Amino acid sequence: MHTNRISPARKILAWLGAALGLALLSGCDTVTLTNLTPGSMPENPSQIYTFTLRVTPRTNTVPVSSIAPRVVVDGKSFDLKRSPIGEGIYEFEYQVPSGREELAYYFLVNYAVEGNNVQTPAETYTDVSRIKIVRRYVLSLEVNRGPVGARVSVLGRGFTAQDVINFNGSPARTVCESPNALSFFVPALENGRNYQVTLNSAAGNSPVGTFRIDASSVSVSPSSLALRTGARTTLTFTIPNAAPPGGTLLDIATDVPESVIMPEVVIAQGQTSATITVEGGKPGTGSLFLKGFGSGEVNVPVSVTAK
Repeated sequence: MHTNRISPARKILAWLGAALGLALLSGCDTVTLTNLTPGSMPENPSQIYTFTLRVTPRTNTVPVSSIAPRVVVDGKSFDLKRSPIGEGIYEFEYQVPSGREELAYYFLVNYAVEGNNVQTPAETYTDVSRIKIVRRYVLSLEVNRGPVGARVSVLGRGFTAQDVINFNGSPARTVCESPNALSFFVPALENGRNYQVTLNSAAGNSPVGTFRIDASSVSVSPSSLALRTGARTTLTFTIPNAAPPGGTLLDIATDVPESVIMPEVVIAQGQTSATITVEGGKPGTGSLFLKGFGSGEVNVPVSVTAK
């Protein structure tokens, strides 16, 4: 009699043990979820972005056919489909409403666990993640070295007229040519050095790359100017090599701006010199300065006297 009473108890314990094991298999350790969606994506004209998830069963008691992954975004749930790029990978393409810059989402996966000829439903999910839609990004510098004044293009997306290229924090003259291209003139900084180039705007700073400023020289003829107020003369600037595509800007400064009236100096692409007309303004004595050339600076004395 004693043996007969224990036998049902053992059966109950065995059943409870199996049920407990099945419950444990139904937890988060039964499958592993790996979020393959990048944290940031460049903006595209279609405004369609792909959510990607890998689902890996950790036991053979989970039928692959029972795995049903979904993504919850903007408060709505969407079914993911099997991806052709690999086993256990699922995708969903979501069209983002115009103007959105960030999305919050999480993955939810339903599946079944087999045990004792019974399939028990189970569920697991990921933490909330975010995607940032990048409306501005830099692809590359056109070249990574050049002399002071050379015009260099930057390719990317989302450029605006407020963007400024910086060399180790020093601003360069920047021209926004289109939302996909801008250019800058290599600033008059010490040559023979590498500089970290960044794109700066109200939206933040973006690394562009490393640029080396090469040594160059310029000659000026005549080497000094003596003018009367209202009188005009020519000034010729010559560089040793032909100007690159976009030309070479000679960023000229003066300590007597009211005495010297002159245009901006750009040596055209393929040319080695540029001649400009200089007009005498108010009487004064000073200089024209070109930094970044020769030993560091070219000085052209200027004297303007009254009529």
